[in-house]
Amino acid sequence: MIRINLLPHREMRRERRKKDFIGSAVLAGIAGAVAVFLGGLFINQQIEAQASRNTYIKSAITKLDSEIAEIRELEQAIASLKARQQAVEDLQSDRTIPVHLFDELVKMMPDGVFLERLVQNGLTVTLNGVAQSNERVAELLRNLSDRSDWLEKPNLDEIKELILKEADAKTRTGTTRRAYAFRMNVLVKRRGEATTPANAPANAPAKAPARRVSLPDGVAPVAMNAR
Repeated sequence: MIRINLLPHREMRRERRKKDFIGSAVLAGIAGAVAVFLGGLFINQQIEAQASRNTYIKSAITKLDSEIAEIRELEQAIASLKARQQAVEDLQSDRTIPVHLFDELVKMMPDGVFLERLVQNGLTVTLNGVAQSNERVAELLRNLSDRSDWLEKPNLDEIKELILKEADAKTRTGTTRRAYAFRMNVLVKRRGEATTPANAPANAPAKAPARRVSLPDGVAPVAMNAR
C-alpha cells in the first residue's frame, strides 16, 4: 500500500493563498487611494468652479447695485424736474386766478349782499360781508356750490345779526334795521391755460368789485375783518 504525505502540498497552497490575499489587498489599497485622489481632485475642481461662479455673481451684483443707484439718481432728477415743471405750470395758471375770482364773485353775488373784505391764502378765499337776510347768505352759498365754474366747496364760518340804527336829522328820531354779518371760506379751482379765456387780462385789478346791500341812506354796514 502506497502512502502519500500531503502536508507539504497543503503548506504550499496555504502560502500561495496568503500571497494572493496580500496581493489583492495591496491592489485594493492602491485602487482605493487612486479613487480617493481622483475624487478629491474632482471635488476641488467643482469647488474652484463654484468659487469662480460666486465671484462672477458678486461682480454682477456690484455692477447692478451701481446701475440701480444711477437709476435712482435719474428718478430723483426726473421727479425734481417734474416738480419744477408743475410749479411753473401752477404759477402760469395762477396768474389769471384773481381775474377769474373777481369776475366769478360778481356773477355769483346775489342782490342784497355787500362784500367788505376778501383775503386769498393759496387756493382758499375768505369772504367777509353783510347781507340783508339769512336767505341772501344761503343763496350765495348755493350759487358758489352749484353754479360757479371757478369756485367750489363754500363753507359758512360765521354769521351774526347786526342792529343798524338810522338817524333822522329833521325829526331827531331814529329807526333800527337788521342785517347779517357773515364770514365764509371758498376754494378756487385751478385750471390750465387751455381752459382760460384768451382775452382775460394778465394782471388782476387791485380791488374786488362788490355789490352793496340795499340799506336806507345814512346806514353804514359794519366792517368785519377775517381771522
